[in-house]
Parts: sequence; C-alpha cells; structure tokens
Amino acid sequence: MLPANPIVSRGSRVKAGILLFGVTSLTAVIGSTGSIQAGRFYDALTQPIWAPPAWLFGPVWTTLYIMMAYSGYRIWRRTLTFTHPALKLFYGQLFFNGLWSWVFFVWHWGALALINILMLLLVIVRLIQSARHIEGVGALLLVPYALWVTFAAALNWALWQLNPVSLAF
Repeated sequence: MLPANPIVSRGSRVKAGILLFGVTSLTAVIGSTGSIQAGRFYDALTQPIWAPPAWLFGPVWTTLYIMMAYSGYRIWRRTLTFTHPALKLFYGQLFFNGLWSWVFFVWHWGALALINILMLLLVIVRLIQSARHIEGVGALLLVPYALWVTFAAALNWALWQLNPVSLAF
C-alpha cells in the first residue's frame, strides 16, 4: 500500500476533495434527473417478491455516493494524481452509474440497462481490486456499493423478465 504523502498542502487536499466529491455529486444529479419519474414507473411494474420499496433507493444511493466520493479522495491522497489508473476506473464507474437511470427509467430499455449495470459492476470490481493495492480503506468503502449494484443487477433482470412490454429493449 502506498503511504500518504505528508507534504501535500491543505489547499491541494481541499481542492482534490471538492473535485472528487463534486464529480460524484454531479453523477448523482445526472442519475436523479433521469429518475424524476422513477417512483411512479417502478411502482407500476410487476415486481418480484423480494423487490424493495421505491422510497429505499434514495437513502441507499445517498450513502453509497458519499462512500464512493470518500473512497476516490482516499485513492487520490495516496497517488496524488487524478489520472492514476485506479481513478480512471473511478470515473468509469461514475459514467455507467449516471447512465443507468436514463437507460432504465427514461428510455425503458431493460436489456440495455442490464448490460449497463453489468458493465458498472465489472468496473467497480476492477476498481476495488486496483484500490486495495493503493488504499485499503478506500477499497473497503466500495464493497457495499458492489453488493448493492449486484442486487440492483438481479432486480434489473427480474423486472425486465416480468415486464417485457414496459421494458422491451
């Protein structure tokens, strides 16, 4: 594991934190914009018996976004560059994360949403693998995210199978 660099200025740490929390927050805004009508659409779908209520997603995702932003910051704190391969994976998972809400809730593309979420999960797993060599706590902060996305992928598949007309593509 790389040691944290003690000579990094407070200003640099604050700027990095603002940037990484900002880009993560932007992803949350993009995803939530695509989810404006999600509750109504989600409730109208035929649900598997194990599907959580719509109200649960907001608090879970808020917690996960905070954890992933802090993880990204901890990785940066060890690498001191925004272009480290682990942070490139971090940005990649943000891309797939923000896109999923649009694919599923706006465009109602069940199959493509499943492909998107599986790509998201793959990038998260690679990120955890990469981060554990750099920043162990940063990697551990991503484990609940990987578990939730695994559950969300199973739910995506079940909803697509149960609602072939509503989630046709």
